[in-house]
Formats: sequence, C-alpha cells, structure tokens
Amino acid sequence: MNQSALSTSICEILGCQFPILQAGMGGVARAQLAASVSKAGAFGCLGMVRESPALIRQEVDRVRTWTDRPFGVNLIPSATQPQLFQSELDECLRLNVPTLVFFWDVVPDAVKKAKDGGCTVVHQVGSAEQAIKAEAAGADIIVAQGVEAGGHVHGMVTSLVLLPQVVDAVSIPVVGSGGFGSGRSLVAALALGAEGIHCGTVFVATEESFAHDIHKQHLVDAGAQDTIHTDAFAINWPPHSAVRVLKSEVTAAIESKPFGHQSESIVRQQIAEEEGRPIYLMSTDSPLKSMTGDLNRLAMYAGQVCGQVNSVSPAETVIQRMMDEAATVIQSLGNKR
Repeated sequence: MNQSALSTSICEILGCQFPILQAGMGGVARAQLAASVSKAGAFGCLGMVRESPALIRQEVDRVRTWTDRPFGVNLIPSATQPQLFQSELDECLRLNVPTLVFFWDVVPDAVKKAKDGGCTVVHQVGSAEQAIKAEAAGADIIVAQGVEAGGHVHGMVTSLVLLPQVVDAVSIPVVGSGGFGSGRSLVAALALGAEGIHCGTVFVATEESFAHDIHKQHLVDAGAQDTIHTDAFAINWPPHSAVRVLKSEVTAAIESKPFGHQSESIVRQQIAEEEGRPIYLMSTDSPLKSMTGDLNRLAMYAGQVCGQVNSVSPAETVIQRMMDEAATVIQSLGNKR
C-alpha cells in the first residue's frame, strides 16, 4: 500500500506528509528534534513553555536552518505568567511561526491573537467540553489527550473512550493523543474518527531529543505498568495538575496517595541545576542534556506506551516504522474482507 494513501486533512492543514504530530514537550522538544521530525514528513513542534523570547527566536532560527518544512511552537497560557506568555506569543508572531499549539485550559484571547496573526491553531484538550470551547475560540485542529498519555495530563478517561466523544462533539479535525506510538495505533485512531495521532513518549526516546540519556534509558527499560498518574510533581504548575511519569524511588513514597499534593506545601530541596538555575525535587522539570545533579529523582515523563519503546532511534526511523506498519495493517485488513 502506498503511504500517501494515509494522508488526511491535517496533512493539508499543517503542510506535512504524514498524519503524525510530535508533541511539543517542554525542554525535550528543541530544534534538533522538531526539525528532524518535520524533515521526515511528520509534523515537528518546539516545546517553548515558559521560555524566553530569545530562546524561542534561537530555536525557531535553528529549525529553519535545518529544514524548510512546516513546524509548530507549543505554548501553555495557563501555566505561564501572563506577561511572559504575551511576550512569547508576540515573538512567535513576529517570527511568522506557521502553527501554534496550545494546551491545558482554553484561553480564547490567546487563540484569537494567534489566528489574527495568521497562525494555524492546534489546541490539545482532555475532554469534549474543552474541545467545544477550543473550536468556539477559533482553533483549527483539536488534539484529544487520553489519560494514558505521558507528561501533563488534562483528561480522566482513556483515548479509546475520549477520542470518539471529541470527534462527535466538534466539526474540525481531531487528532488522538495518549497511547499512540505505532502504525497499529495510527490505524486505530483513524478508525475512531481521528485524522492522525500526536506522540510524545516515542519521540523522547530518539537520538535528537533534548532529554538526558538517563531519561531515555529508563524509557527503554520500562514496561507499560511502570508509570504512575499523580499530581505530586507540583512545583511550577497550577494546582491539581496531574502528570504521568515513570515510577521511581521518589514515586514509591507517594504511591499510597498519588493525588492531593499542593505546591506551596512542598519544601524546596535542590537536587540538580541547569546553567545556574536550581532544579527542585518534585518540580515539573524533567532530566535534560543541559542539567547536572541527581537526575534520577526528577520527573521522568512517560505514557503507558513506553512499553513499546525498545531502543533509542533516530526520529526518522521512528516515523518510517510507524508508517510502514500502518500501511501493512491496512493491507491486512483489506485481505480479511
């Protein structure tokens, strides 16, 4: 089967060849990863949450040095100080970033400003209600994130349940997120009404990812049962913000009470640093190449799909593997008719 037959409406909207979106993971998704994903035919995204306009400019320029393919920038209004967020957004518009990806609560003013600036807007949500709000605000594409996803998780139900609910709730294209990282899961998402998939965990474990090698190796070693859903990593984000991370010696202490943690009650204990910036235990920082210290005790974001990650590979290999598998699955389904 020709892989071009798997092209969907989001490929036309975003300008990519394959209906695979790389999640804009803060810290992890820098220019090398985003550019490599876009060059390989999928859609790359820079994770610029709470970053300075100067870093955004640097990373956007680097992406454009490596590829002329379209890409996006991920920003999170509700997890960013308002003045910083406005400066981030202004810089993206000044740089003519083609697509902005928002997450968490829908902030209509942010969506409107992005649209008025000529951007395509992708909004990641965790419920049908939030999807409806995002569409009403002007979003072009919805990413529906199930609870099995890694990193910050806004929803409470699985992708299998959430995805068709969101597809039925809105009239714009929907992309599945959470548990997707293979060609088989791409076909499953299409069967549920999605126009593509949004992947994070499988791209953390790539050669181009800015994640520290410690994080990548833990992903390779982990099984699907080795994650925990918790709000214990609370420093730096709004209250009651759940994440999914790999289990560790740190999470062992909170497994009996994974929820109900408050940022203000956590004693700031520095366990690492990044170019002079202190990194605290139970913060939302994950281990990056630029960090030193006791990195094994930081939040190692991972979705339940980590059980399918068996090696650290180039991003292009990951994408081609997914597309080859999707084509094979569709062919085999046709043969069973």
